[in-house]
Amino acid sequence: MQNAVKTTYTISELAKEFGVTTRAIRFYEDKGILSPSREGLKRIYCPKDRVLLKLTLRGKRLGFTLTESQALFAMYKHGQDNQEQLETMLATLDEKDALLAQQKRDIAEMEKELKNAREQVLNSLNTIKNK
Repeated sequence: MQNAVKTTYTISELAKEFGVTTRAIRFYEDKGILSPSREGLKRIYCPKDRVLLKLTLRGKRLGFTLTESQALFAMYKHGQDNQEQLETMLATLDEKDALLAQQKRDIAEMEKELKNAREQVLNSLNTIKNK
């Protein structure tokens, strides 16, 4: 017997699967990223919602803002080559990479400055102790 493909998800199932809180999922719903249907007060998420949540969380790990992720989602056209979307994503990835490289340079410079400040403080302490 084959496993049936799951076609709907509860908020708890998605939260558990992706390691986020139900509050985070409701936040993404409030921002218009997810659009669950309702059965009374119960939210019912479809496979598209699951994919959008997965992509949103991946984008977050890559440093994308919600606005950037939403813009990329809006560009997607089912059954088309989506060249514009892919080019925009590539440009955004390049921007994130450049920003990260600059941050790494900034951190290296701060580490040097901290080391120098520490050495100066140690030298001052040694001078005081040797008086």
